[in-house]
Amino acid sequence: MPSDKKIRVAVVGLGFGAEFIPIYQNHPHAEMYAICRRSTKELNESGDRFGVKVRYTDYDKLLADPNVDAVHINSPIPDHAAQSLAALKAGKHVACTVPMATTVEECKQLVEAQRAAGKVYMMMETVVYSREYLFVKELYDKGELGRIQFLRGSHQQDMEGWPNYWPGLPPMHYATHCVSPCLALLGKHAESVVCHGSGRIREDLIGRYGSPFAIETATFKIRDSDVVAEVTRSLFDTARQYRESFDAYGSKKSFEWQQVENEEPVLHELGKPEPEIPTRVKVPDYARLLPESIRRFTQPAEIQDAEHLSFLQGGGHGGSHPHLAHAWLSAIRGERPALPDAATSANWTMVGICAHQSAMKGGDRVAIPRFEGKK
Repeated sequence: MPSDKKIRVAVVGLGFGAEFIPIYQNHPHAEMYAICRRSTKELNESGDRFGVKVRYTDYDKLLADPNVDAVHINSPIPDHAAQSLAALKAGKHVACTVPMATTVEECKQLVEAQRAAGKVYMMMETVVYSREYLFVKELYDKGELGRIQFLRGSHQQDMEGWPNYWPGLPPMHYATHCVSPCLALLGKHAESVVCHGSGRIREDLIGRYGSPFAIETATFKIRDSDVVAEVTRSLFDTARQYRESFDAYGSKKSFEWQQVENEEPVLHELGKPEPEIPTRVKVPDYARLLPESIRRFTQPAEIQDAEHLSFLQGGGHGGSHPHLAHAWLSAIRGERPALPDAATSANWTMVGICAHQSAMKGGDRVAIPRFEGKK
């Protein structure tokens, strides 16, 4: 795409999705062109609030608009795969909130569709653009962690009161927030997974998906690596403050996420006297990596809907939103590969899908399908 041509973006889904509208409006390489929402009233309220003139209640009509270059999908989970496929087939670049899909077959279809279309697909995984992840990645790239020995992710959340597709959802079907940092840090894909379910949710929750487990814990092997990662997920009937976290254990230093909100994470350093091994660290903001016009959007003060449960529980998603938008636009412009690209998005998503299959089989190892030649 020519460097002087702005990318005309359409945002689909205006709950969480509305957070990205002012980011695109202020990005030097984007034109915030259109919005799409089923409710005409809510569509017009958002359009008027943000000054977006082109508005659609019909997704197919949006895709038929030749002025739309790229579609950012923020719809409910069951719609992700179908809407992403339709957009790719319509010749649009696609960004989609997590997870990529709900089945292995859908993941395969999306990888194939992206290749056929030759367009950019990027799953908008917040954690790998959060300030905490960027801090750990910087330490790793500088060699300060040494050799990575083990990785752990944890995402525990109380989903009572969320939209009607959430009740009873298998915990690992929404696992990318804890899977992704483990795999992104090493730049590799997961190979196989073993998962055990623990506890039991209420009977009225079990019927929707046939999943009884309160908590699912998985260990997965990382391809072409001697490192194994562990992830834990809970959604219902488990007492725990929201925690979306990861730990990285290295031969020189290890990073551990804080136990509760409003604490600082801990760095452990090998070779120090025992009382001096752990140190609380202040994680910096990484707005400096962004175009100046969107740097302020890493801050909680720029959140449009501060009462949205996603932000109340998720701590503002670690300042990730402008990083996500910038990474996607940069990939469309050919300045860097999408992270995660379609094959990587599929792998991160399928860790959870295959983990739940393993849990339902009593902990049998499940191989994670490969749709790509690398990683």
